[in-house]
Amino acid sequence: MRLLETDLQVLTRELSLYLEIQVPAGLFGSGVGLSLVLGFTAAFACYYLNSIAKKPQLVTGSESFSRFLQEHCPVVTETYCPTVWCWEGRVQTLLRPFITSRPPVEYRNELIKTTDGGQISLDWFDNNDSICFPDASTRPTILLLPGLTGTSKESYILHMIQQSEMLGYRCVVFNNRGTAGETLLTPRTYCAANTEDLEAVIHHLHNMHASAPFMAAGVSMGGMLLLNYLGQTGRETPLMAAAIFSAGWNVFESAESLEKPLNWLLFNYYLTTCLQSSINRHRQMLEKLFDMNLVMKAKTIREFDKQFTSVMFGYCTVDDYYVDASPYRKLKSIGIPVLCLNSLDDVFSPGHAIPIETAKQNPNVALVLTSYGGHIGFLEGMWPRKCTYMDRVFKQFVQAVFEHGNKICSM
Repeated sequence: MRLLETDLQVLTRELSLYLEIQVPAGLFGSGVGLSLVLGFTAAFACYYLNSIAKKPQLVTGSESFSRFLQEHCPVVTETYCPTVWCWEGRVQTLLRPFITSRPPVEYRNELIKTTDGGQISLDWFDNNDSICFPDASTRPTILLLPGLTGTSKESYILHMIQQSEMLGYRCVVFNNRGTAGETLLTPRTYCAANTEDLEAVIHHLHNMHASAPFMAAGVSMGGMLLLNYLGQTGRETPLMAAAIFSAGWNVFESAESLEKPLNWLLFNYYLTTCLQSSINRHRQMLEKLFDMNLVMKAKTIREFDKQFTSVMFGYCTVDDYYVDASPYRKLKSIGIPVLCLNSLDDVFSPGHAIPIETAKQNPNVALVLTSYGGHIGFLEGMWPRKCTYMDRVFKQFVQAVFEHGNKICSM
């Protein structure tokens, strides 16, 4: 907070000097305009420090989990200071892909077969240069799950890998079927409710490196899928812990929020076209089961799910699919430590739909709720190109799990 106040003071002083040099006469030269500008800047600084920069809410189901996070993941108790010129949720969501850098990552690709004849594309960052964990058999492994139309190329995935590389860990990115350039061998893609592919990947990785500490992190729909898997498996999973970012907890509430006029214009229609583009590449395969012309007429994600996703996975109605896909229904059954970061101004996951009371009933669950940050935004600093608040939460939590796992797993 002291650093932020210093930055604002410097900004005010530089603006004052600029105005004095560039506008020596007239209204600003008289001092009236300058006083107005400085007064506005001071008022904005006060508003920002009192209303925007806030500590997140930490909601946990047990005191021991709360103490663990305060001791080993202190970022969740620190004041989150959103970027002063774009703190609002929609703006953060829109700007993050364009502002944040894209760290260079070299992957090793692996295609694994599924029991139904399909294939899944995994992108490995082996981190063979790891100094802390030179033995590949025991090198900590993080499985990363991107969002709805995301792949291993997303900037937020690249930043997670960058943070993991610093710590010496290995990462594997789970690309949903048909999204990463691989051929679709069967007329089946993916959804937030069906966890079969995720289970296959988790057991594949565990069998390859059975001695390596193992956890997962999911973003947006990837987080929903991971939560639904954890809710089904309880403690019967090779994963030590999981981190979830910007998950939609109640799909009905998410869909309703995204169908509001402004949100539809900014996000819903674009994501719908992305989904359509993703499956259109496999049109010849999918036309065996679907009326693709009808699917391509969808104008919202709900319409796409009605015509395509719910039909593909055997649901009678899109509502049946949305019930099954909503992670809040399975939160009580999660049996390993899970940290979930959400922003209360995320239009993809409205704050009122976050299951705070349910989380309090499970000692394995911790919610970190910021007032601002949008959907996978969490930008901070005057020019937030490198590290976001989400990146810092990810780094500290995975390090806490791998370095102090005995404490967290014995809760």
